Amino acid sequence: MGMELLFLLLPVAALSGWYIGRRKAVRSRKYKEGCAPLSSDYFQGLNYLLNEQQDEALEVFIRMSEQDNETVDIQFALASLFLRRGEVDRAIRIHQNLIARPMLSHPQRKRALYELGRDYMRAGLLDRAESLFLELTDDTLYAEQGRRQLLDIYQQEKEWDKAIAVAQRLKNKNDQTLSPVIAHFYCEQAEEAINAGEYSAAQRLLKRAVGEDRNSVRATLLEARIAERHGQLKQAIRIYQRVESQDADYLPMVIGPLKHCYEQLGTINEYRQYLYNLSKKEASISLVIALARLLQGQGKEHLAIEKLLEHLQQRPSLRALDYLLELRTSHHHQGQEIDLNVLHEVTHELLAAKPVCQCSHCGFTARTLHWQCPSCKHWGTLKPIHGIEGE
Repeated sequence: MGMELLFLLLPVAALSGWYIGRRKAVRSRKYKEGCAPLSSDYFQGLNYLLNEQQDEALEVFIRMSEQDNETVDIQFALASLFLRRGEVDRAIRIHQNLIARPMLSHPQRKRALYELGRDYMRAGLLDRAESLFLELTDDTLYAEQGRRQLLDIYQQEKEWDKAIAVAQRLKNKNDQTLSPVIAHFYCEQAEEAINAGEYSAAQRLLKRAVGEDRNSVRATLLEARIAERHGQLKQAIRIYQRVESQDADYLPMVIGPLKHCYEQLGTINEYRQYLYNLSKKEASISLVIALARLLQGQGKEHLAIEKLLEHLQQRPSLRALDYLLELRTSHHHQGQEIDLNVLHEVTHELLAAKPVCQCSHCGFTARTLHWQCPSCKHWGTLKPIHGIEGE
């Protein structure tokens, strides 16, 4: 940590020396070619650096910057240094002192406001940060950056109306990548409405979500859930089946709900045919296992085993192997029971420790699906992992 801080402080020391030399050159005509002697504080700070007394050096440079109105850039550099050390409180103090300076230029003041707002966010003071970023939304230099910070704040606070309004402003600035994100905001509101039993409001919100992103799988799943709760099972099936054309990676999420709808209608054979057709087009092991379990439940274990073996030959899968061992254990030859049970226990334990979803943006893995990645905060990037995804 000492050497890292030393390298961080050296540019600050150099910048401090340049400022002081320049200031004295301007003020005094006595020195040839603008060469002015540096202050004793500057040399004292350098001496502290060379002796690896970083805290003492920091104090010297802070004192120098506070005594000289021309050292705004040094103040920003010091604040950045404190942030890299995790000392947010000291960075806040520096940026507050900068804003309080009456002679600060407009760009410098706006920069200080923006940096202070980010400090507040790091410190968890979201209300204070919001007020500063709102002040910046009419500024040509920091309007877009301020809105992006506000978008982050409103997502953290789950203020979806405000998040939608800010995102729409950003989208109008030619950032079309925000449309799927706005669709998720509408889906968040729709989920709240569904949980409150306000289905009409939820449907209106889902229409807006689809208006932003016609391939919103989340909106489709919520729409199907509403139809299912109202007993509209055939409609729910049609809606669930849209997922195949929207994003086939999410098909594992509709297998269970689809099976329930077909069972309620007494048309389980149609469900089996749907899985057959789907498994020929998609390589998801969840589809294969769902079909195998259905065949097993209908007393067709040999067909289930054939289906699993066929899949394993084409695409090795731990889950397929685990289920195959489960089937083989129940139909073992004498003398093989112990070996098969042990193998099944091993594969089962391996699967228990496996994540089932992974973020395509940052690589974060999880045991359950999140619509917003907990790590990188991107929306719709966490998807089932082929070969180990849940049913």
